[in-house]
Amino acid sequence: MKLGTLFDSGVLDSARNLEIAGLTADSRSIKPGFLFAALQGVAAHGRDFLAQAKANGAVAVLSAGDVGADPEIPNVVSPEARRAFALAASRFFPRRPATIVAVTGTNGKSSTVDFLRQIWTHSGKRAASLGTLGAITPSGVIDLGHTTPDPARVHATLTQLADEGVTHVAMEASSHGLEQHRIDGLTFAAAAFTNLTQDHLDYHRDMASYRHAKLKLWALVKDGAPAIINADASESAAFEAGAKARGLDVWLCGWRAPREHALKIVEIQPRPNAQTMMLLWAGKEYKVELPLIGEFQALNAVCAATLALALGDAPEAVWAGMEALKPVKGRMQHVGQSKSGGHVFVDYAHTPDGLDVLLRAARPHAPGRIIAVFGCGGDRDADKRTKMGAIAERQADVVIVTDDNPRNEDAKSIRANILRGATSATEIGDRAEAIRIAIAMMKPGDAVMIAGKGHETGQIIAGVVHPFSDQDVARAALESQA
Repeated sequence: MKLGTLFDSGVLDSARNLEIAGLTADSRSIKPGFLFAALQGVAAHGRDFLAQAKANGAVAVLSAGDVGADPEIPNVVSPEARRAFALAASRFFPRRPATIVAVTGTNGKSSTVDFLRQIWTHSGKRAASLGTLGAITPSGVIDLGHTTPDPARVHATLTQLADEGVTHVAMEASSHGLEQHRIDGLTFAAAAFTNLTQDHLDYHRDMASYRHAKLKLWALVKDGAPAIINADASESAAFEAGAKARGLDVWLCGWRAPREHALKIVEIQPRPNAQTMMLLWAGKEYKVELPLIGEFQALNAVCAATLALALGDAPEAVWAGMEALKPVKGRMQHVGQSKSGGHVFVDYAHTPDGLDVLLRAARPHAPGRIIAVFGCGGDRDADKRTKMGAIAERQADVVIVTDDNPRNEDAKSIRANILRGATSATEIGDRAEAIRIAIAMMKPGDAVMIAGKGHETGQIIAGVVHPFSDQDVARAALESQA
């Protein structure tokens, strides 16, 4: 595709007919004929990698005008370089599935998009989901690297899915992705908001900035299209107001949802490995047997169902899809049962609200003790550590504080921050040992909740990723009891 076709402005006339073979913001991924987007990042600026990009074959550069002139390579200048990059990517990869929806929120995004993919698939649609767990497609899983990848990866993946016959896609929209224009160039058929609680304040200055980033999703939704909002979220009013101001068709869901233009939860009866739900939709009550545990999982499933219903799916098909749902990896995932009769779960909860919701959700399903094993990541919002410790001490019967991903911080200091809020907790730095000890102390009816890493298969220590899976360690500990 010609350079002048990719951008509305900023291209020199002499370079408009330059043929572009691809585009990326990662200098390591440059191939001959590519355009390199030299963007300002959190830790570095793309201009520092211009030499590498040129050596790898870059024939053009996109920047905000802050990389300097290079007579050997055209520089496309845009004051909004990130947005220009996203729009160029959408033009370079123009094919996409007919129906794309997006879900934003602090917690619940991964589960909601996966549940919607499953509901759609159960009704016969060729569906996929994109997010933290990668792109889950009818033909397998594609690793994306980030919850919301860079624009070139987003649009290239959507084009690939369209070429494979996928018609419906549910994708996560992270605050970073929205703030950095990673999904600009898309128009969503519907969008949803799950909740907003403390997270990513190492990147966003405060909760107001964090909220503002999330609210940007509504601008990317088709005029008059459905906007699904969790009525039980503390920030629901702000997101409802934002959606209405944008002229979207607002649908609420959850316990506090109204009886009209909503999917209302009337009752939930927890069972050992499932939940019986009574739902109100279009003036009629329906009984749904949800094969998942935890109230927050029920809320995620209801959000996914509301998206499907608001887009026109038949209620009976949606309920059938809900009753066939399978747990999402690392989201309230049941790993196994101990010899004593206790159960072990792995979850991605890594925020104060996420941990609070997880431990409270486990209580109706655990007649014995709740044993919490968790830590906090390094190089991230340090303010939440003591808060999470206090929540664990309040909601669990036994607390073991361990390491998460220390990254480049001292692991012991991270644990010390957590322990200020969990003064009676046991400290075991070795995460594998912490999991083994928790499982060994289980009694009948106990539940071990291993939180923080969820689906992850590595532990980042001093910048090095070491193979590690909470699920594998827990299964090995359970098997050793036999």
